[in-house]
Amino acid sequence: MILTLSLSAITFSVSAEGSCNWYIKRNKNERPGFPGNADEIREYDAYYIDDKCSDNGKEKKLYLTFDAGYENGNIEKILNVLKEEKVSAAFFILDNLILKNTDLVCRMAEEGHLVCNHTKNHKDLSAASEEEIAKNLTALEKIYEEKTGREMAKYFRFPEGKYSVESLKILQKLGYKTIFWSFAYDDWDNGRQPDPKRAMKKVLDNTHNGAVILFHPNSSTNAEILPTLIAEWRKMGYSFGTLDELTAK
Repeated sequence: MILTLSLSAITFSVSAEGSCNWYIKRNKNERPGFPGNADEIREYDAYYIDDKCSDNGKEKKLYLTFDAGYENGNIEKILNVLKEEKVSAAFFILDNLILKNTDLVCRMAEEGHLVCNHTKNHKDLSAASEEEIAKNLTALEKIYEEKTGREMAKYFRFPEGKYSVESLKILQKLGYKTIFWSFAYDDWDNGRQPDPKRAMKKVLDNTHNGAVILFHPNSSTNAEILPTLIAEWRKMGYSFGTLDELTAK
C-alpha cells in the first residue's frame, strides 16, 4: 500500500513498510519546508540544513555536495573550478567511479574534499536489513581503501532520497551520519540539461542561509555555471562550509 501526498508539484510517498522520499518545498531565499518527520530524524544523526544559520543571521554559509556516479568530463571540470576558487565540497560516490576513475577520486581527497558513501551500486536501502545495509556500505569502503589507500568519510546519502527511520537507525549504529539536502534541482539527466541562464536563476533565487546544496557533477550545465555561481554566492555574503562543520555538536 502506498500513500501519496502532493505538495506544490512535489510528491512525497510513504509506503506501508515505512519508506519515505525526501522532498523540499522551496521558499525562495528563506528556509524551505521539509517533510513532517524532519525534526524526528535529527536524533539519528541526519542533517539537511545548518540550523546555526538563520534567515537573517550575520553568518552566511553554504554546503556544496555532489552525487557522483560516473565521469563524462564534467567532474574534472568541476574539480578544476573548486580548486581555483578554493572551495571544499563533499562527493557521494559509487563503486563505478572508484573503479573506472581512480585518479579522479584520489584527486578529490588530495584537494581537501570529503569522499563519502552513496552505496556501492545506487541501491535503494530504505527497506533493507541491517545485514544488507552493512554489506553494501562496507563493500564500497573496501573498494575505496584498496584503490586509494584512504578511509572513506563516514557520511552517507540515500540514492534518490529514499529512506526510512529504521534505515537511519541502522546507519547511526554503523557509525554513519546521513546527509540529505535543502536545495536540489533537475540537473541529473544528460539528455535534458537545463538552460544555463535559467539554472543560474533557479539556484540563486532559492539560495538560503545554511543550505545543503545537492548537485550532480556529470551535469554540463553545472560545470558551466559553477564559477559564476560561486562568485555570485560570495557577492551575497556566503562562505562555504564542510560536512564536519555542519555536523559538529
